[in-house]
Amino acid sequence: MSLATAMARLKRSLVESSGTIVFGMEDGTVSIFGLVFGVAATTTNNSAVLIAGASGAAAAAVSMMAGAYLDAETNRDETAASNARLDADLAGDPAAMVATVSQRLQTAGVLPGLSAALIGAVRQDRDACKGLLVALQAQEAEVTVNPREQALWTLLADFLSAAIPILPFGLLPISQARIVSAVITVSLLVALGVGRARIGGRGVARTVTETVSIGITAALAGVGIGMLIDRIYPG
Repeated sequence: MSLATAMARLKRSLVESSGTIVFGMEDGTVSIFGLVFGVAATTTNNSAVLIAGASGAAAAAVSMMAGAYLDAETNRDETAASNARLDADLAGDPAAMVATVSQRLQTAGVLPGLSAALIGAVRQDRDACKGLLVALQAQEAEVTVNPREQALWTLLADFLSAAIPILPFGLLPISQARIVSAVITVSLLVALGVGRARIGGRGVARTVTETVSIGITAALAGVGIGMLIDRIYPG
């Protein structure tokens, strides 16, 4: 495989997995943000924060990777089964094909009047009936993605984004690390919010606010639980 081919394949995989990557980064950032600040609120030991953060990031990344793989594999199997049903429909007799078209139009939410008009137009034309079935199939089918690629992108995105809240605790005194970690993590959440808005065609301000709010809530939850346990089981 040439370098150009490999780069083109990587770019295509990146584009197809953009939603998965953003989701993985958001999950990794939010979950480890809460974990790190929960530990950092109750200790002055950088090692304790690093160990908790790194082990949590590794476990979360592997878990997300497995979930992404299973989800992509399930979607691929559903698409294959749907294609097999379409092949069986296309091989059927005209009456059965028309009945299948009617059922699929109903499932797609087409109004009864329009559905009747479409069926009437293709009833006597087997090729037209096949074409309509194929079009309906294309509308229902989801983009088929490679489960392994989805799993690897998720692992990479989740683990790298989870490292953001952790790194300051390996480089700075814990009092400074808390501030730096909060600032860079919120900045990453803002960037993720913008990415989510562009992918989903949503309002940027609302999506950024939503994403940052979730991260801050996770941090506050982590701090609250950490302090509560520290009070109950001091030392």
